[in-house]
Amino acid sequence: SKLRARVGQHGRLIHIYTYEMSIIKVVDGDAGGYRCEVTSKDKCDSCTFEVSVQGRSGDRHLITLLSSSIRHADEDAGELDFSALLKKRQKKERKEEPEVDVWEILKNAKPCDYEKIAFQYGITDLRGMLKRLKKMKAESKKSDAFLKKLDPAYSVDKGQKIHLTVEVADPDVPVKWFKNGQEIKPSAKYVFESVGNKRTLTINKCNLSDDAAYECVVGEEKCFTEVFVKEPPITITKLLDDVHTVVGERVEFEVEVSEEGANVIWMKDGVELNRDTAGSKYRLKKDGKRHILIINEATKEDIGTYYVYTNGGESKAELEVEDKELEVLQNIADLTVKASEQAVFKCEVSDEKVTGKWFKDGVEVEASDRIKISHIGRIHKLTINDVKASDAGDYTFVPDGYALSLSAKLNFLDPPKIFLDTGSSGGKNNITVVAGNKLRLDVQITGEPAPTVCWMKGDQVRKNWLSSFTSHHTRVRYFICSASIGVPHVPNPPENVKCTSVGEDSAIITWDPPAFDGGVAVKGYLMERKKIGSPRWTKLNFDVYESTTYEAKKMIEGVLYEMRVFAVNGIGISQPSASSKPFMPIAPTSEPTRLTVHDVTDSTCALKWLPPEKIGAGGIDGYIIEYCKEGSDQWVRANEEPVGNIHYRVKGLPVGEKMLFRVIAVNIAGHSPPAILSQAVTIREIVENPKIRLPRRLRTKFITQVGEKVNLVIPFQGKPRPVVTWYKDGVPMEDRTVGTRTSEVDTILFIRSAERVHSGKYTLSVQIENMSDSADIHIQVVEKPGPPIAVHVTDIWGFNAALEWKPPKDDGNCEIIGYTIQKADKKTKEWFTVYEHNRRPSCTVSDLVMGNEYSFRVFSENICGLSDEPGISKNTAVITKTGLLYNPSPYKEMDVSSCPKFTAPLVDRSVIAGYSAAISCAVRGNPKPKIIWMKNRMIIGEDPKFLMQNNQGVLTLNIRKPSLFDGGRYSCRAINDLGEDEVECTLEVRGMSMQFSLPTTM
Repeated sequence: SKLRARVGQHGRLIHIYTYEMSIIKVVDGDAGGYRCEVTSKDKCDSCTFEVSVQGRSGDRHLITLLSSSIRHADEDAGELDFSALLKKRQKKERKEEPEVDVWEILKNAKPCDYEKIAFQYGITDLRGMLKRLKKMKAESKKSDAFLKKLDPAYSVDKGQKIHLTVEVADPDVPVKWFKNGQEIKPSAKYVFESVGNKRTLTINKCNLSDDAAYECVVGEEKCFTEVFVKEPPITITKLLDDVHTVVGERVEFEVEVSEEGANVIWMKDGVELNRDTAGSKYRLKKDGKRHILIINEATKEDIGTYYVYTNGGESKAELEVEDKELEVLQNIADLTVKASEQAVFKCEVSDEKVTGKWFKDGVEVEASDRIKISHIGRIHKLTINDVKASDAGDYTFVPDGYALSLSAKLNFLDPPKIFLDTGSSGGKNNITVVAGNKLRLDVQITGEPAPTVCWMKGDQVRKNWLSSFTSHHTRVRYFICSASIGVPHVPNPPENVKCTSVGEDSAIITWDPPAFDGGVAVKGYLMERKKIGSPRWTKLNFDVYESTTYEAKKMIEGVLYEMRVFAVNGIGISQPSASSKPFMPIAPTSEPTRLTVHDVTDSTCALKWLPPEKIGAGGIDGYIIEYCKEGSDQWVRANEEPVGNIHYRVKGLPVGEKMLFRVIAVNIAGHSPPAILSQAVTIREIVENPKIRLPRRLRTKFITQVGEKVNLVIPFQGKPRPVVTWYKDGVPMEDRTVGTRTSEVDTILFIRSAERVHSGKYTLSVQIENMSDSADIHIQVVEKPGPPIAVHVTDIWGFNAALEWKPPKDDGNCEIIGYTIQKADKKTKEWFTVYEHNRRPSCTVSDLVMGNEYSFRVFSENICGLSDEPGISKNTAVITKTGLLYNPSPYKEMDVSSCPKFTAPLVDRSVIAGYSAAISCAVRGNPKPKIIWMKNRMIIGEDPKFLMQNNQGVLTLNIRKPSLFDGGRYSCRAINDLGEDEVECTLEVRGMSMQFSLPTTM
C-alpha cells in the first residue's frame, strides 16, 4: 500500500480518496489492532494497523488513510488498496511534469533495471513493487477452469449468512472448498449448491471463527478470498463495583456484557492484565456474558483503579486493600479492687506483631514504678500495683494501625467515712448555736464508689443540704449519698450528610459535627461511599480528616452514589451516619456551537445554534440567552426559564443599537461556558426582495390521480412579509374545494379530494410594495381511461387474425400509452392475454387453433393503469380447416417518388459574435435531393468557416464563431429530378456588451 501512495501520480486514471477516523478522547482501551474495509461495486479490500497509547491520554488523534481506485479497462480494474498512515508535514508544491505510466515502463524493462527505475521514480517499497508486477503478469493469464473467480474479500455481520460464488467452465467438474487449508464438509452451517456453471458455498450464522481465508479448488487451479466477520459493538450491561478488602483475601471484579463470547480487555493503571502479567497473580474467567478478573491473594501493591474495555463501552472500579482485620482472642474484663491491691488488665489478639497503647479516660497511660505495661507474644498486659482511688476509671487498649479498641472499667472499693469537725461549739457530734443565727456546716466525706448523702431531722429526710435557719432544741444528722461521675464514650454519628455540588468525576460532601462528642473532643472523621444498588462500602480516607467538608474524587460520571461519615475521638469510632441522598457526578456541557443570527427586525433578533459537542451523562435541560450593548459588560437575560429548542427570538431590543448575544447550556451540573457571537448585530429590519423558492418537483407538470390528496408546500422569502395571491388560469382563485394557507416563510395549496376539474395552471404571486415575483404550477388530475371503441376483426388468413380499433372517447385526462389484447375460444370462453403495452390501435393475433372460433377484447392503458371495461370485438374470427383455396387480391406496388419539400423551415435567429451558432431545417424527397446552402443568394461552397451536415433529412449549417459580417439572409435549396424547394431565414449577429446590475438600496 505504501507503493500505491508513492506512484499514484503516474497513472492517468487513478483517483485518490481520503478517509479519516477520529479518536476524540484517547484512553488506554483504544490501543489494539484496527482494520479498515472499503467496498466498490463488487470489489472489497482491507488493511490493518496497530494503535498504541503512550504517555498522557485524552488528546485527540486523527488517523488518515488514502485509498486509490484504478479505473482502467485492463489490469487492476476496480481494485482498491490503501496507503500507509500519512506523516504530518507541509505540503510542497510540485512542478508540472509530463505524465508517465511507470508500470508500463516496468513491465517492458528487464529485471536487472527494476532498482534503477524505482530510484528514478521515487519508489521505495521494492517488495511491494515486485508483488504488483507479478500480479499484473499473472492476471494476463486467463483461467481455464474458472469463468468467474471469488472476490478478493467479503464482509459479513456476525450472525448473518454469506454466499461465496464461483463460475466454472465445466458444469460437471467437482469442486472442493477449504477454510484455512482444511477441507470443508457439508453440514447445516456449510451448505454447498450447484446450479449450472455456478458453485456456491453458503455459511450460515457467521461467528468470529468464520473470519478466515477460503479457497475453491477445481482440479489443479485455485482461487482465494478472505471473509471478514464484523462484530457488533459490545456494550457493558452491568458495571464494575468498587472493592474494599484486606491483605490476603480473594478479590473478584465482575462485569456483564451484551453478547456471549465477547472479547474484553482488563487494565490496571494503564497496564493490560492477562494470565502472563505478574505470573499467575491474575486469573481471567468467562461465564456466558459475565467476565471476571480474579486476584487470588490481594496485597497493598494491588491498590489502584481497574478498567475493563469492550469495543462499545468501558467501566472502572477502585480496589482498596487494608491490613488484615485484627481478631480479639481475649477481651479486657472489668476489675473491682480494694485499696493497696493489684489490678491487672489483660487482652489477647490474633497477631503477635501488633503493638498498641493503653488509655485511661482518653489519656495515654505512661509506665512507671507502680504501673507496668508488657507485650509478650499475642498478650498485652497493664499492671497497676498498690491501687489508689485515683486509679479508678475506664481503661482502653488501642492496637496500632487498626480501627479497634478494647475497653474495661476499674472499680475502687473504699468504705464511706464522714469527717465531722464540730469545733468548740459543743460536745462530740453535737453543735450548739444561738437561736436566730445561721448555721454553716462543712462535712468531708470519703468512700468508693461515691456514697449517697441524706439529711435527716430526727426520722425525717430533708431534701435540702443546708437549713437556712435553726430553732431551739433542733438536732440534725448528716448522711452521705452517692454522686454520679461522668465516663467518656465514643461520639454520636455525624448529622446532615449531603452533597452540595458535583463535577465530572467528583463531588463536594458536607456534614454537621455529632450532637454529642462522647465527653472527649472529636479528632476528625472517616468517609465511605458506595454505588446505588451495590452492597459494598469503599473507604475514602484512612487518616482522620478534620474538616466537615470533603471532596470525593475518582467517581464515574453518570453513576449514582451515596456517602456516610464516621466521627472519631480519643475513645474510638462512632456508628455510621445516615446515608446521604443519592447523587450523580456530572460535568457541565461544553459551550453551544455554531451560534448564528437567523433573522433581524426593528425590535427582535432570531438566533440559531447547535447543541454542545460534549454533553455527558447529565444531558441538557435547556439554554439561557443573554444580550448586551456593544462596549458594555452588563449582560441581560432574555428568557426566564431555559428553552429546550436550539433557536430563540429575543424581543424588546432597541432600534438601531448594536447588540451582542451569547447562549449558555444548562444541565443538572450547572452552566456551560457561553457561546458568543463574533460581532455585534445592528437591530434594524432588512428589506429583502420577494422570491419564490419553487421545489424541483413542481417545476414540471404535477400529475396526481382522482381522489388523491394534494398538498403543495411552496417556500418563499422576503422582508417584510410579502402579500401572497393565488390564481387559476389567470383568474383569482375562488374554488372552495381548493384551499390555501400562508405562513411567514411558505404557502400551502391543498385539495382534500382531487377531481379532473382541478386540472389547470395555478399561479402564485408574492408582492412587497412595488416588488413582486410569481411562479406557475401545472396540475393534471388523471384517472383510468375508457374502453377502446369499434373493435373488429379486419382479416383472417391461415392461423392469423387482424384486429383494429379506435382510441377510447375518454383518455382519463392523459396520454394512452398502450393496449392489452386478449382472446377467448367460443367453446371454453376463457380469456388469455395475447399482447401487453401494444402501442398501435391494431394488431395481428397468430397461432390460432384450426377449427375454433375466437372473440377478442381490448383494454386501453394510461399511467393510472388498464381501463375498467374492455372493448369487445363485434365479429369473430373463424379459423377454417386447411385445403381451402385462398385468392389474394393483386398487389400493386406503391410509388414513393416525390419532389423535394421542406417539412421544417429555417427560423430567424439572433446570435452573439464570437459564439458558434447553427441553423437547421428538415426536407424530404425521393430520390434523395441535392442540398445547396446560400448566403445573400451566393453559394457558400467549401468555406471552412461553415460546416454543412445532413442527418436523415435534417439539414444543419454550423457557423464557427460568427462575426458581425456573417449576418444576412441564409437560404437552403433542395433539388432532385422531380423538382426543387427552398427556404430562407435571417441571421442577426450582435456585438458583445457588458451588463452590470446594481443592488437596490432601500
